[in-house]
Amino acid sequence: MKFDVNCSILFTELPLLKRPAAAAAAGFDAVEFWWPFEDPVPGDHEADAFLAALGDAGISLAGLNFAAGEIPAGERGWLSQPARATAFRDNVQACAGIAGRAGCTVLNALYGNRVDGVPESEQDDLAAESLALAASAAAGIGATVVIEALNAPESPRYPLVSAAAVITVVDRVRAEAGVTNVAFLADLYHLARMNEDLAGVLDAYFDKIGHVQIADVPGRGAPGTGKIEFGPLLGQLAGLGYRGRVGLEYKPTDPADSSSSFGWLTRS
Repeated sequence: MKFDVNCSILFTELPLLKRPAAAAAAGFDAVEFWWPFEDPVPGDHEADAFLAALGDAGISLAGLNFAAGEIPAGERGWLSQPARATAFRDNVQACAGIAGRAGCTVLNALYGNRVDGVPESEQDDLAAESLALAASAAAGIGATVVIEALNAPESPRYPLVSAAAVITVVDRVRAEAGVTNVAFLADLYHLARMNEDLAGVLDAYFDKIGHVQIADVPGRGAPGTGKIEFGPLLGQLAGLGYRGRVGLEYKPTDPADSSSSFGWLTRS
């Protein structure tokens, strides 16, 4: 199984542009990031510096999120948000451009919290349109757009809190827009927080999985710090024929020393 490190949650003790080199020093050859810029469309200097940090570290970009707002403040993406529709369209082009230059083929789009005063059907229609737009831009660089379920305790206004809900969106966009590069991001942490049968989810929806991320429950720590038995699940993925990467999207036990959180890999 091939792993990559999400450098928006690990190595946060370092400045952003130093994190790829730290991941490489820890033995990884790929990283992923949430949207790493303040603005939906970064300046050329910012984008160039980010790509240079990857190149200097000799590490690939395995995944990149579209802009999703202030995650620590509770924002959870823009796909379904009318007030963010223009910003999302602008960000799609910027994100696809950076991903294309980096050779990144997985782009993660967060659905967005429910908006008061706007019919849910209108929000869902906008999300489908936004995903189709993102998929079109991603197709131009050979990438897939993935969408994930979050967990209700941490994201109470986010409507996609089950694997089945995400698959409904994936199926709708594939059918209505005629695209094939929209897929399910199986984040096992969020699914486990919602008490889903993880093995059952992998079996049922394997043909629609575009990426996998892991963290243990309940604390979102490294594998082995909580309740999930990852060995059988990773073995199941391998047996099903999964050839993608598994993103490590967990909080290190020591936030001042992310490198100390990878011991479980040598014990696996």
